[in-house]
Amino acid sequence: MIGKKMQVQRFHDDNTVFRNTRELVLNTEQQSVLDTILKLVDSPRMECALLHGVTGSGKTEVYLRTLRYVLEQGKGAIILVPEISLTPQLIGRFRAVLGEYVEVLHSNLSDGERFDAWQRLSNGETRVVVGVRSAVFAPVQNLGLIIMDEEHESTFKQSEPDPRYHAREAARHRMEYNHGLLLLGSATPSVETYYNITAHGGTLLTMMHRAKQQPLPAVEIVNMAREFQTGNRSMFSQRLAQTIEDSLQNGEQVILFLNRRGFSSSILCRECGHTLVCEKCSIALTYHKEQQLAKCHYCDYMEPVPKQCPQCGSRFIRYMGSGTELVEEEVKKRWPWVTTERMDLDTTQNKNAHQQILERFARKETQILIGTQMVAKGLDFPNVTTVGVLAADMILNLPDYTASERTFQLLCQVAGRAGRGEKPGQVIIQTYNPEHYSVTSAQYHDYNRFYQKEIQMRELMEYPPFSYMVRILVSDYTAEGLEMQMAQMAEKIAVRYPQIEFLGPAEAPIAMIRKRHRYHVILKGTSLDLLREAAEYGQKVMKLLRKSKTLRILIDVEPSNVL
Repeated sequence: MIGKKMQVQRFHDDNTVFRNTRELVLNTEQQSVLDTILKLVDSPRMECALLHGVTGSGKTEVYLRTLRYVLEQGKGAIILVPEISLTPQLIGRFRAVLGEYVEVLHSNLSDGERFDAWQRLSNGETRVVVGVRSAVFAPVQNLGLIIMDEEHESTFKQSEPDPRYHAREAARHRMEYNHGLLLLGSATPSVETYYNITAHGGTLLTMMHRAKQQPLPAVEIVNMAREFQTGNRSMFSQRLAQTIEDSLQNGEQVILFLNRRGFSSSILCRECGHTLVCEKCSIALTYHKEQQLAKCHYCDYMEPVPKQCPQCGSRFIRYMGSGTELVEEEVKKRWPWVTTERMDLDTTQNKNAHQQILERFARKETQILIGTQMVAKGLDFPNVTTVGVLAADMILNLPDYTASERTFQLLCQVAGRAGRGEKPGQVIIQTYNPEHYSVTSAQYHDYNRFYQKEIQMRELMEYPPFSYMVRILVSDYTAEGLEMQMAQMAEKIAVRYPQIEFLGPAEAPIAMIRKRHRYHVILKGTSLDLLREAAEYGQKVMKLLRKSKTLRILIDVEPSNVL
């Protein structure tokens, strides 16, 4: 008997917890926006629109109705999200409304699951994809729409490894080819996107009220310097501790946000001041108490936590700074009767871990959810009334021109998790920079106020969107001669392209990663094509100057960060 070959399909099984089948009625603002979007869908040419809607304004419902219309036209669609952690609620809602038309593509799928999804899309069996940035290349048949939710997120940029691309630009090219609609959505649009839409064409759509007319949560800023002066050494200000207490007593839920995982950010000897540093990177090792390990978050190097200082032999080792693991421990000490859960890279490494954590929170089995930026966006839990931001300054102090923008976006996004149900929300932001415009603008959910301040600074400094930037990052296992050769390369570029401005060359802010010494130079100008040409010329020059088999040259066009 001759056996038959059969292809067995693997379908991703999402839990019914998030399968919301309610037919919601659009409010006036949503309906007006939808009417405009559907006209853009019917346009015979490529269209680009920015949907600027406050957190909780109902962007997902607008997306759903747009998708249904596109499917009725016999076309397909791609929905891009920045984090895998955002997908359980979104997919549950989409599959409840659209049925099994929806495929999911992300890095946690097995090769077999990804192959099956790719096959179904290629055959036209399914016509809608929800996924992270690489899903922009999915083989959707008769593609008519790409939605990019939370378009401001830096995770849409692939910097390493090759190929380097921004999902937004790839989506734009696909829509130009297919004469479709690129719909960008965000409560806090990137400064460059907002400027380009308003100054250079495109459609700006706004939804400035929450879908059910709930008020945006009240935001209170706490000056942690004053807390310290009054004798409070806790990571929780008195105001935040009391707000958490009140919410728990009322049977409500709490989200605590700190954008750093681990227990402590550094391990320090109190006698000689030695800090434990990664042997491969110029980065302090992070203390992970649960595993009793010191870890590097750049190269994954780890070692047992020393019981005495490797420099002087002292046993006076101290753990400095806070991470989500420490927050969880402190919460359990203060509220031992409460069920807590932590959501960061350490707790979500197993398959479907994101979904399981969120499902328990949705079922109210967890009262306090502690996390990094995974908890800051896209989550919709009506019983969450309190959100605490434990350290608003962490990104603000980075040596990066986008630091203020990223701080504002994160604060607004995480604040938007509160008060999405019938009960009003309360947000407490703890900071040492209470007067900074990114913090005060977030307090009032005022994007326009932030944008006006930020765009003035960008124009004054001639930063994007008033210029383009290309970064040349050079690394090698030996530093000898590297700085001098970088200077020679920059000099030759300057001679050939005198209209280009230079930042550097200099040692990169993170001077060594995986034992590779890193130097960079940033080219700035008004012609992106010229900058690309100059960077490629610089690459050729560097290869001639440095005859090293281990030399690596990375050209990053419009870098999302310069660390």
